[in-house]
Amino acid sequence: MKGGWLKIYALAYLLFLYAPIALLPVFAFNDGTIIAFPLRGFTLEWFAELGRIEALHGAVLNSLVIAVSTAVLATVLGICAARSAARYDYPGKRGVMGFIMLPLVLPEIIVAVSLLVVLLQLGLSLGAWSVILGHVLICTPFSIAILNSAFQNLDRSLEEAAVDLGETPWSTFRLITLPLVMPGIISSLLISFTISLDEFIIAFFLTGAEPTLPVYLWGQLRFPQKIPVVMALGTILVALSILLLTTAEYFRRRGVARAGGKDTGGFL
Repeated sequence: MKGGWLKIYALAYLLFLYAPIALLPVFAFNDGTIIAFPLRGFTLEWFAELGRIEALHGAVLNSLVIAVSTAVLATVLGICAARSAARYDYPGKRGVMGFIMLPLVLPEIIVAVSLLVVLLQLGLSLGAWSVILGHVLICTPFSIAILNSAFQNLDRSLEEAAVDLGETPWSTFRLITLPLVMPGIISSLLISFTISLDEFIIAFFLTGAEPTLPVYLWGQLRFPQKIPVVMALGTILVALSILLLTTAEYFRRRGVARAGGKDTGGFL
């Protein structure tokens, strides 16, 4: 009986969590400008309107630049940290890794306000670079979590055999280790890209004169006539996020299977 109640609770929780998202495409294809039932009719006008808003194009480009930069930097840092955690023992290892993973449990608004205060005290101007800094801070722990399992499941004897055959540590890492953990790297890139693209709080505090896409969308909510266009864009973003997360999970599981390790759970 307890299991039955648990299933009911889980279904109710998922319904409460995802029902609003399911309404996005419903109103995105609705012919009315008022977000309410009953629906007026089917239209693609709001999706066509997205191609005519220049400010939106600038926000999308800004978000893409930030998301790509964040994904690359967070993954590079994640590779270094995960490699260190999986292969080496050193004093304070647990404390160092715990400190690096701390942004996972800190509220984003705390991180955003702290970075804003520090940057202003240093007299630095805000812009895309400051948003990238904040996003790298919150994305790196996710990258480490993904890559840590990839490095831990890697058979160390393969690297030892390469060294015995005359390869240097760097060439062993480049020719043996990286190809084996490449699915995890791709998964890390996709997850970091998705998190950065969708993130709002840090971008809201640290963005300069050129807003990111989530900040731009928030500004458009003040105008009721713009809400259907926001719904259309939200539908595209949800579909893109689902596609990227599914692809990332596929590469994560592929990496675990390729390394011959045990799957301890992922994003899906």
